[in-house]
Amino acid sequence: MYQPTKRLPLLLFFSLFTTLIITSCSSSKNEFSKKDVKRSQKLIGLNFDKKYIDTLYPYLKRNKEGFDSLRKYTLDNDVIPAVRFDPLPLNFSPKSQAGFPLWEIPTDVALPSKKAELAFYSIPKLASLIKNKKISSLELTEFFIERLKKYNPILQCTITITEEMAIEQAKKMDAELAAGNYRGILHGIPYGVKDLMAVEGYKTTWGAEPYRNQQIEITATVVQKLQDAGGVLVAKLVSGSLARGDVWFDGKTKNPWDTEQGATGSSAGSGSATSAGLVPFALGTETLGSITSPSNRNGITGLRPTYGRVSRHGVMSLSWSMDKVGPMARSAEDCAIVYSIITGKDPKDGMTTDYPDGFEPSKDYKSLRIGYLKKDIDKDTSLSKDNLEKALKTFKEMGLTLNEVELPEDVPYSSFDVILRAEAGAFFDDMVRAEEVDKMVEQDQRSRANSLRQARFIPAVEYLQANRHRQVLIEKMQTIMKDYDVLISPTFGNRQLIITNLTGHPVIAIPTGLDKEKHPTSITLVGNIYDEASILLLAKAFQDQTEFDEMHPEGYTD
Repeated sequence: MYQPTKRLPLLLFFSLFTTLIITSCSSSKNEFSKKDVKRSQKLIGLNFDKKYIDTLYPYLKRNKEGFDSLRKYTLDNDVIPAVRFDPLPLNFSPKSQAGFPLWEIPTDVALPSKKAELAFYSIPKLASLIKNKKISSLELTEFFIERLKKYNPILQCTITITEEMAIEQAKKMDAELAAGNYRGILHGIPYGVKDLMAVEGYKTTWGAEPYRNQQIEITATVVQKLQDAGGVLVAKLVSGSLARGDVWFDGKTKNPWDTEQGATGSSAGSGSATSAGLVPFALGTETLGSITSPSNRNGITGLRPTYGRVSRHGVMSLSWSMDKVGPMARSAEDCAIVYSIITGKDPKDGMTTDYPDGFEPSKDYKSLRIGYLKKDIDKDTSLSKDNLEKALKTFKEMGLTLNEVELPEDVPYSSFDVILRAEAGAFFDDMVRAEEVDKMVEQDQRSRANSLRQARFIPAVEYLQANRHRQVLIEKMQTIMKDYDVLISPTFGNRQLIITNLTGHPVIAIPTGLDKEKHPTSITLVGNIYDEASILLLAKAFQDQTEFDEMHPEGYTD
């Protein structure tokens, strides 16, 4: 939620279409004419009579004075708009949760004969090696740092290796363990974070050229929680430029399964590095697919928690009402472990909640009420469809009854993108006005740079109307979800992705094998608001029955 400049105009929340009119002026730098007002109406679907424009014109000039006045005031970096998003449907009460278990750490784990195989060990197996002193945290940390240095030139997934801090933390964890102080299952285990998350003493580049040398002297809450749990941060991983795609200021992050492909974004580095075994797990962020997409492309498991479950303090904002932080790991169990550490209310992030939370791995998964999006699955024409249908068959063989469900209709889906783009436009307003946006690598029609420029032409009325329709969508989703604990969905190719990111529902993307081109495929499980436990339970049960989460790309165990 941080930016290098402190001016953050909140025009989008109380101006009308006048922002559009002002910024489309052609008369001079500081003035606009009545003709400009008349021409600007076309974009927003209005056609006022000349006499009303004559009346309106002086009002718009006064508005502009107010806009100019706003820009003279500074705001702290973490100030969010007073218009806040709440994902709860009307009269909705979150399910009770049992809390998180005391994670079991196996005792019979041995070091592999080939050390490189450590790269693909689960968190519990690595924890066993460390706790039983079969390997030190320092040795494991140096092992992963060496892998980052070796494979990053190929994958372009890492922006900064935090070597000095990592070595210091690893030594501290070893000393504590020797003294009998064991912090828990993450004690001494390395990890990486998407470079939208601030870490004191290191650059936080947001993957964008204008911020290449930016250093924010705080540590994001999620990073601090992992450090406190004993984790060892070894790398700040690539974010696509300002959380868009897999292209950043020094290249394009690659998919380890096929380096001719990009890793997709924007948590590209977290997906690529985890898949290739350069880190045991990583944190990513999602606004509109940035955890699920790279998890799918790179063949790993990615959990996107309910909106407000995980703190975004110290994390770049793209959309205050849509951003989420979540774990990307080898398995649902690993995601659950990491999630149990980073979840919870944070006094530094007013959007976080303290609703009941937890995960019961021993619960009978057959008690879950399961729906599946049959129409969307039938319509799927991608190479992943065969694996999707095989996954459904596996669920049925597990003794589950799958009920056909359809996503809400009669909703203006094509209009919702204005919410993300308007909020991003506000956050990066200073950069656009200073023309720093011109320095970004990608400048084509679908680039983040172009998106930020056009955000200035989104009327505040349309932004608010889209949010009203969003509330309708929340209620329509609740009429479906009230009867189910989990919905099974294609990861892509349907409306699930945009719906659940708008409504704030949690999802987990889990691997389902390889397609005919030997690329990973996945399926997505959608849960109720504030019920990560159900999707984690079903995902773990599926992975207990299959081996897809144990697959990893060839060429990374040399």
